[in-house]
Amino acid sequence: MEKYFDASYIFEALPMLIPFLKVTFYVTVLSVLFGSIIGLILAIMKLGKNKIGQKIANGYTTILRCTPSIVLLFLVYYGVPALAGSFGIDLNSLDTSVFVIITFSLQFGAYMSEVIRSAYESIDKGQYEAAVSVGLSPVQAYWRIIFPQAFVVALPNFGNSLLELMKEGSLAYTIGLIDVMGKANLIIAGNINAHALEIYIALSLIYWVLSIAIEQFFFRLEKLFSKGKQVIKTT
Repeated sequence: MEKYFDASYIFEALPMLIPFLKVTFYVTVLSVLFGSIIGLILAIMKLGKNKIGQKIANGYTTILRCTPSIVLLFLVYYGVPALAGSFGIDLNSLDTSVFVIITFSLQFGAYMSEVIRSAYESIDKGQYEAAVSVGLSPVQAYWRIIFPQAFVVALPNFGNSLLELMKEGSLAYTIGLIDVMGKANLIIAGNINAHALEIYIALSLIYWVLSIAIEQFFFRLEKLFSKGKQVIKTT
């Protein structure tokens, strides 16, 4: 078995790995979408006056944030079909990506609930009162004054959460999802573990490029939405 390092394998692996990014993107986008909805619902519960709702939302966030991603992934992969089976529903034929999306939606929702809550609480509530006092309805005050500012505050943390989700999503290969990480492991297995280092370097290059691109996108987005929001001091 060949064990020497050969950089040419890095460039040979890239064309084989890149097509499987569509699976990674598919899982990430749907997890972000559903996770953001869950996070918004949890944030509303946390900010509401119902004590039971607050405890449920805080408990959910604590449990999900303290559960390792790979543990949660296996809990969902084995637990959901078992739970459904007790009601006579067979979920064993579902595509593996469904369980991956459920897992990371639940986890992303926990993180987003804190992002949304902290962004909302960072806005001075006096602005809402001032908006209503000049004739805006409560809905208009939130939509035109509070939410735009909270959105800008939430952007950096949303971007960081997205990056973490994309990286944690690489664990999906452990339950058989063939995304970019899964394909890398198939290539290595096909080579009988030869040149594994080169394959993982190629995989790292892909993740580095994606991470930098996402980071720059959110940086520019934050800069764009922050225009005109600086406070001008007068003497």
